[in-house]
Amino acid sequence: MRKCLISHQGLVPYTVAWEQQRSLVSQRLQDSSLDDILLLLEHPPVYTLGKGSRLDFLKFDPNQVNSDVHRIERGGEVTYHCPGQLVGYPILNLRYYRQDLHWYLRQLEEVLIQVLAVYGLKGERVAGMTGVWLEGCKVAAIGIKVKRWITMHGFALNVCPDLAGFNHIVPCGIADKPVGSLAQFIADLSVEQVRLDLCGKFAEVFGVQLIDQGETGCKLIPNSLSIQHKR
Repeated sequence: MRKCLISHQGLVPYTVAWEQQRSLVSQRLQDSSLDDILLLLEHPPVYTLGKGSRLDFLKFDPNQVNSDVHRIERGGEVTYHCPGQLVGYPILNLRYYRQDLHWYLRQLEEVLIQVLAVYGLKGERVAGMTGVWLEGCKVAAIGIKVKRWITMHGFALNVCPDLAGFNHIVPCGIADKPVGSLAQFIADLSVEQVRLDLCGKFAEVFGVQLIDQGETGCKLIPNSLSIQHKR
């Protein structure tokens, strides 16, 4: 079973996490024997645009509004990050899994769908689109970059964020589907609670052994962390 380090990082400025990802990818391009790693964190309010994202999906002029906006190398359109949203950046070497980007995207969706199922929620895919929907609302966005089969960027799951920031964009370029959060369906849900369930499902779906990079040293995480919750 392949090992995957997990790094819990709390609230991290977007540019800090972005640079960390690039550094981790660079290390693995030089040494493919390095373990994979999953970064789990939250961001202060920030808008990001994929490399080909259209500026008209922003409902404001980034040159005139004091908002944090970054064009990055992932695929996809514009999205919004803020506290209350669980962001995951898997740095995986797909040569050890499957060299298939469609497979990888569906795996990320499956992790998130299984996390929702823990809470009795039915996450769904929408044909021709990437992400996870819940009762018609998009609750998880996915955008990736892969270089020589090493992945970066990843997913953002709306647990309990203030969704107002999404009103200033056309999220993921989809004008006819609203954005939602798990907190709209499950009261008092926290990022920390969902974080633990996500770890377990990530390990199961990707078939990896997670190793927590805690301050007191690395420790193995059991693959079946998730507990079934009732709505």
